[in-house]
Amino acid sequence: MEHIAIYNLYPNAKSINETEDGVLEVKDADGNEVSIDMSAVNTKAAELQTQAEADKQSLIDLKASAKAKLMAGEALTEDEANVMIGG
Repeated sequence: MEHIAIYNLYPNAKSINETEDGVLEVKDADGNEVSIDMSAVNTKAAELQTQAEADKQSLIDLKASAKAKLMAGEALTEDEANVMIGG
């Protein structure tokens, strides 16, 4: 998630290289180093991870709701129908 966080926070970042000792080298399109705030990156990465987990749980809940409605003969919402057909 760190890389995604960096690209979110620093739109001028075009490449990220992790050195053997774990240091992230961020460069722009011209190969110039982009200075980053790792505290901000870690915070953003945690936010992104939390959102990804929430999205995953939401999908699980939506599928369960759709299945229950189908079994009960109830109409599905558009979102429920889409999740059932993979759309």
